[in-house]
Amino acid sequence: MNTNFPCDCPSCRTPLKVKCLKCENCDTEVNGLFTLPVLARLPIDNQEFILQFVKSSGSLKDMAKYLGLSYPTVRNLLDEIIQKIKSYES
Repeated sequence: MNTNFPCDCPSCRTPLKVKCLKCENCDTEVNGLFTLPVLARLPIDNQEFILQFVKSSGSLKDMAKYLGLSYPTVRNLLDEIIQKIKSYES
């Protein structure tokens, strides 16, 4: 499993911004102050859920089977992710 990308300041919990992007091939750097995309701010397990959800064409039934959970549990997981996304957008 991947290490969670830091999204909040460990000191004050303010959302972090990306300052520099670098191409490993040609060493080109792009500097600025960029806001992380909403989906990148989600915990890794939520990102993986969304990826699998898209792969299953948005079928909660297929997600329940894939995760070995009940349909209502998967629905609740999705609702929790939706709430997190809404909180990041405000």
